[in-house]
Amino acid sequence: MDTPNESVISRVAGGSLADRTAGRVRRKMYRRLAALVPLELLKSVLDVGVTADHELVSSNFFEELYPHPERITALSNQDARWMETHFRGLSFVQSSALAMPFADNSFDLVFSNAVIEHVGSRDNQKQLLEECARVARRFIFLTTPNRYHPMEFHTVLPLIHFLPKKIHRAILKKLGMDFFAREENLNLLSKRDVLALARQAWTSGVSGRAPNSWALYTERFLGFTSNLLLFAKKGAR
Repeated sequence: MDTPNESVISRVAGGSLADRTAGRVRRKMYRRLAALVPLELLKSVLDVGVTADHELVSSNFFEELYPHPERITALSNQDARWMETHFRGLSFVQSSALAMPFADNSFDLVFSNAVIEHVGSRDNQKQLLEECARVARRFIFLTTPNRYHPMEFHTVLPLIHFLPKKIHRAILKKLGMDFFAREENLNLLSKRDVLALARQAWTSGVSGRAPNSWALYTERFLGFTSNLLLFAKKGAR
């Protein structure tokens, strides 16, 4: 299973609250990335899981803020060729994020914003981390919303996502939100989940592919941790 079409996600969720509130947090996440990575020195960047709907261009905030589109390769399982026109010099590749068509150590930075919660099972999420580490040469930066923020921004519902996932999904079905009730479309992660996935994916990784180190950072919204930022370093090659 791979990332569902972002336009579907936006329409099902209403697309309003997330769009209105995400801009500030996205800029904060970009500033965090810029503090961790020498962005001006990068020669190549892979953005995994870009938004395919051109009406949601602001969701691709890395492309909006990074001043060197010619260094970016954007990947999605949906057709996002429009990005090559909108961001002059950018290259688009349509492929699965779980089996990327790139050689090992191909990109100085592998970036992925709010994708891992949409690839399905824990095994798929682990596979995404493994693939990101495989194709990254120096840095990995992935973001995901925190499961334990009081507001769940995909469904725009408070608190019920704190319940066991089986119960949460049953409630979503009763509310007519079948799309987000399916694991393949939404599988939220907590801090503990992200760290466990990183350990599973990277500690026993193939030599030359696993990061040398990683850390988890957070951003806050309305006083609560809203986003989890997983940052990893690999040895320079």
